[in-house]
Amino acid sequence: MLLDLRNYIKQRGSVSLLELSQHFSTPADALRGMLQHWLRKGVIQITGNVGCQKGCCGCDPAQVEIYHWQGQDTNKIICCHID
Repeated sequence: MLLDLRNYIKQRGSVSLLELSQHFSTPADALRGMLQHWLRKGVIQITGNVGCQKGCCGCDPAQVEIYHWQGQDTNKIICCHID
């Protein structure tokens, strides 16, 4: 599963913890442990607790915990529908 997780993030460039949880049908807390492996290796980065920058204050924390493949554009995730 570690390789599947790495490959999914690499393919997507940036992905939220919520999306990973839904895609792999695995609880977010279990995924965090697996993601630590790739964070230690330096192949992914995490952006967490930044909010969606839209001011709604209603986003799930797992939705705004974003994992990025190194070297990819990190501005691709939109987490809510406020205009």
